[in-house]
Amino acid sequence: MTEAMVGLGIMLVLALLRIPIAISMGFVGFLGVAYMRDWNFAPAMAMVETKVYETGRNYTLSVIPLFILMGNFVTRAGMSQELFRAANAFVGHLRGGLAMATVVACAGFGGICGSSIATAATMSKVAYPSMRELGYNDRLSTGVIAAGGTLGILIPPSTLMVIYGVMTETNIGKMFAAGFLPGVLAAFLLCLAVQWTVWMDPSSGPRGKRASWGERMRAAEGVWAVALLFIIVMGGIYGGVFTATEGAGIGAFGAFCIALLRRALSWRTLLDSLIESGRTTAMLFVILIGALMFAEFINYTTMPQDLKNFVTTLNVPPIMVIAAICAIYVLLGTAMEELSMILLTVPVFFPLVVHLGFDPIWFGILIVVVVEIGLISPPVGMNLFVLNALLPNVPTTTLFRGVLPFVVADVIRLGLLIAFPAISLWLPSMMR
Repeated sequence: MTEAMVGLGIMLVLALLRIPIAISMGFVGFLGVAYMRDWNFAPAMAMVETKVYETGRNYTLSVIPLFILMGNFVTRAGMSQELFRAANAFVGHLRGGLAMATVVACAGFGGICGSSIATAATMSKVAYPSMRELGYNDRLSTGVIAAGGTLGILIPPSTLMVIYGVMTETNIGKMFAAGFLPGVLAAFLLCLAVQWTVWMDPSSGPRGKRASWGERMRAAEGVWAVALLFIIVMGGIYGGVFTATEGAGIGAFGAFCIALLRRALSWRTLLDSLIESGRTTAMLFVILIGALMFAEFINYTTMPQDLKNFVTTLNVPPIMVIAAICAIYVLLGTAMEELSMILLTVPVFFPLVVHLGFDPIWFGILIVVVVEIGLISPPVGMNLFVLNALLPNVPTTTLFRGVLPFVVADVIRLGLLIAFPAISLWLPSMMR
């Protein structure tokens, strides 16, 4: 276990020196394996070659570029604005309605984007100007965008779930199914947080204009294509009609057709979408390869077994161990990007969780939820940094105060998911 702790310490030092996480994990993994083999670098080099080759030819991982491409096509088609417009048409007349419409739009956009930071960044451009124009205060406006953005990694399809599924050999289709009800619960609780905020301060979220049913139907027409695409992709995966990888291919092709029909896809935008998708995929694969090298080093050490033995000697209820792991993830989420955090910690915690008898799918959902909490936890939640950069006129203290009710809502959701695992596991149990 000492070797693993030293490796984690080196990782921390490299992170403080601003060394990219992929390089840090790969470097520690390479040197760690060489050290465990008496400084024989031949096995370490063989490990590097194996991880690069196996990651590149892993058929399951082809789901990542396909879902990224789907998100890029739909984004090019202007769906973020139309999702917000449709949600606003139905709830914008309520007190805090624009904020609730932002939550709904974030959930919808998260279902095609898969990134919390990208969702928050997009909605800051789409929803914030409308809320500011109507007279919303900045606390509620920025808080709901930061919190709603976290739905991007929970509402399926989620890149984070794919990575977790690959690392732990958990069924990706079942992971997607497991994230659906917690995602709906998250949106509901965030809307309740909005209502609590406007109840405490009615001026923070004034009512908007009530739309007629005709206007609502016209607004809804703008999102039917993507809604249908989501139902086909996720319904097909859930029903066992096709695998997650096949569903990603269908989703990417469907999004391509939608962008064509909307005349939003020129040769230039097509090229930009492909380049952006390729760049994002390359970044994810480099991080994943570094993480797998680090995981290989952890497997060489006695750390997983030592953790099991340590927890056994403590003689505490297994659920207390889960609570401690969740607390660690929240703390890490205040300083690390979500993917790096998952890749760094799963090799350490996952064997312990399985040893305690917990369901890997349930644990995967808990990880995503606590990462969401970390992303909006002051003082250094990553989504708060994104909004601080995109909205420089909003004071940092306003961001911190605005997000607190939503952090409370997320903590309540985490408690419900721990207390009632069926929320996460019911849909996966119905899959073929």
